[in-house]
Amino acid sequence: MVAMVAKKVVVAGATGLVGNAAVRHFAGAAGVEVIALSRRRPRELYGARHVPIDLTDAAQCAGAANELAGATHLIYAALYESPNLIDGWRDQQQIDTNDRMLRNLMAALEPAAPALKHVALLQGTKAYGVHVRPLTVPAREGRSEMYEQPNFYWAQESFLREQQEGKGWHFSILRPVLIVGLAMGGAMDLIPPLGVYAAMLREQGRDLDYPGGAPRVGQAVDVDLLARAIAWSGESNAARNEAFNVTNGDVFSWENVWPAVADALGMKLGRAVPLSLARESRNWSEPWDELRRKHGLVSPALAEFVGLSFQYADYSMRYGQPVSPR
Repeated sequence: MVAMVAKKVVVAGATGLVGNAAVRHFAGAAGVEVIALSRRRPRELYGARHVPIDLTDAAQCAGAANELAGATHLIYAALYESPNLIDGWRDQQQIDTNDRMLRNLMAALEPAAPALKHVALLQGTKAYGVHVRPLTVPAREGRSEMYEQPNFYWAQESFLREQQEGKGWHFSILRPVLIVGLAMGGAMDLIPPLGVYAAMLREQGRDLDYPGGAPRVGQAVDVDLLARAIAWSGESNAARNEAFNVTNGDVFSWENVWPAVADALGMKLGRAVPLSLARESRNWSEPWDELRRKHGLVSPALAEFVGLSFQYADYSMRYGQPVSPR
């Protein structure tokens, strides 16, 4: 007997940290067909079908309409980031590109999917302006958003709200904090850059020094928990056209968890040695290739493995940031 497909989930941005987790979550559920959209083929598809697509190209999106036919859920985790990651968050070209990507996909999806029920849109703490000012605590959905700061979140959100009027589908906006998981070549994934940093030190026989700057209390969310939250938002009436912060609920500082990182890696805890991983990593491509050969690693070359995440590691661990006067 052939299993009935009750749900067809399209995941845009399937090679990213969130998209990969969403593919993994939904592909493992009974009665769900999963379409993974991305320019590059994901390393693992978990039973999903990959459709190669560049969302900045409206013609490519239109050409994928047959693959999108019958979709009931869209998880939009696709993202364009500027090569200069942090500065790019305020760049108008980055805003326009991300806005166009969502519009191109929805223009192809809606006519092909008359039974569309839900669109999950990923945002983050930049909705509260953390990239331009200290976070105001608590950050509350519907109260604390920094709409006056240009951000592609607002362009995409405004488009979805206008597009949804009078339609049978609804949307949910999810705002995770720092996301913990594993994906190769991402823009904001801390496991690969910190793993490479530790590997470089270990190969030199050194302890695991702490490379960050001024302390800051933060929060994180496991990417598989986020995937479950996305799944919930697609079925719950309470999530219709609403925004939600998503976090594990606990807080930490990098300095306090660094001993646990060292222990997990089987290394001795080192000293506080502020270091720009983005700058220092320019010297690591050849040593990384040597480690790959020495240990028979399946991990790709450094740029493909880490992507822009060395820059994100510097940002998250506040390299070069002075201690707050408060």
